[in-house]
Amino acid sequence: MATEPTSPRTDPELVRRATTQDRPAVVATLGRAFYDDPVMRWLFPWDGRRLAILEAFFDVTMRVYLRSDEVELYGESLGAALWAPPDKWRTGPGDILRSMPRLLPVMRSRAIRGLQVMTYVEKHHPHEPHQYLAVLGTEPDHQGKGIGSALLRSMLERCDRERTPAYLESSSEDSKRLYLRHGFEVTRELPLPPDGPPVWLMWREPVTH
Repeated sequence: MATEPTSPRTDPELVRRATTQDRPAVVATLGRAFYDDPVMRWLFPWDGRRLAILEAFFDVTMRVYLRSDEVELYGESLGAALWAPPDKWRTGPGDILRSMPRLLPVMRSRAIRGLQVMTYVEKHHPHEPHQYLAVLGTEPDHQGKGIGSALLRSMLERCDRERTPAYLESSSEDSKRLYLRHGFEVTRELPLPPDGPPVWLMWREPVTH
């Protein structure tokens, strides 16, 4: 298995658990990180509105994932990773209903398509217990400096200790290459209906040292 060496520009000790006080900073970081993401550009093609939509989406997402206490930050929110522990990855009907007042005003007609895409991708989610990486994003000006790798390494070392697989859906070629370097393998390329870009379903078995 190929792994990326620790970058001299990152410090593993700067990875920490997020709290509710970190939510606004994380939301802003993830909104900027995913502004040019292929899936987000397809879902929300309006450049002038996309950032507001993404911030609303990640605000709702952060509220859900903070409940599991497995949201990790690098430094003062230069990057963030939203994880869910085994069997906690499903988006419940209550979470969807609670999110609508925040999302509908900005997503408008695209709210239905966004929900359809989420439901479609969840249908292909594996049921074997695993750590689920829902979101990983880095501030655009700090991408390529090892922050994503530092965030991945923090949880994947735990996965190896606890003998737990990890799973994610990658939405870009660049992120797919990052995950491949950290031991994930593509299990399926999944085009988004009706005319969307692909996401790559990726799985990582724990490594025995």
